[in-house]
Amino acid sequence: MPVNCLTCMELKNGIGIISAPSILGLKPGGVQELGKSLLKAGFADKLNAILPETEVPDLNRYYSRVKDTTGCLNSALIREYSENLMKAVATEVSQKKFTVVLGGDCSVLIGIMPALKSLGSYGLIYMDGHADFYSPKQSVTGEVADMGLAIVTGRGPSVLTNINRLKPYVKEENVIHIGQRDEEETIRYGSEDIRSSNISCFDFKSIVNLGIHTITDAVTQYAGRLNVDGFWIHFDTDVLADEINPAVDYRLPGGLLFEEAEYLVRSLALTRKVSGISISIFNPVMDHTGKIAHDITNCLARALSPIASGSVTF
Repeated sequence: MPVNCLTCMELKNGIGIISAPSILGLKPGGVQELGKSLLKAGFADKLNAILPETEVPDLNRYYSRVKDTTGCLNSALIREYSENLMKAVATEVSQKKFTVVLGGDCSVLIGIMPALKSLGSYGLIYMDGHADFYSPKQSVTGEVADMGLAIVTGRGPSVLTNINRLKPYVKEENVIHIGQRDEEETIRYGSEDIRSSNISCFDFKSIVNLGIHTITDAVTQYAGRLNVDGFWIHFDTDVLADEINPAVDYRLPGGLLFEEAEYLVRSLALTRKVSGISISIFNPVMDHTGKIAHDITNCLARALSPIASGSVTF
């Protein structure tokens, strides 16, 4: 273990929030308001988080809809933003805080995982209705948000996969994907199947067939066998059921109920091995009454309450 590595057993200085309102990996339209919306719904108060939050200024005004030479949209801007986000994440985690990153789109993970690798060896628990495993050639849109998991495991253009020569940011055998339900779409567009990698997959069909308790037991047991210093949870809100969270740009039928997501995240928190969580893709512009923001806030606040209350010490 590197001498500067921080294990989760050392986390003890409260919850820190980083606002990362980047839409460079998706498109303009509202996702940049995710953090403000959840904070307005009481997210920080319910978690007893340390305020003010750290904000990483966005580069959204430079967004381009034209694919660059990598086949992606805005790859150079995402690289620049990721380097800035890395500094914020490394600072928070180094201060032994449980760190919450409020996106933005899923490309914020490109700033999170290399920051963690610079501190030690970390696993990733990826909760998402999509696999996010496209290559630039396979992606119809060129949006980096649909390549996020591929990029952090070392697949894709080096401008994004090899920041500070840290490729891969997370070993694929240390990744757990939960909740995928876009299998048919990925086949249609020729995306690499995450099941062909060493990533451990628990798709939505498995959750329906086996139940959230069985899947959660399998996830926590698998995570417990991995030789890592800690885990990061990436919570894309489109992992939630479409009928309770339609406020996302790319909708899919099905998904987790709030109580299922809460049970899973809470169970992971109780392992005392989770260093932080990123929340992405929720689009407040589509949440006309603010109810969805309150529901997401309450779900995650309950899930993380053992950490917020200090009843789980690290």
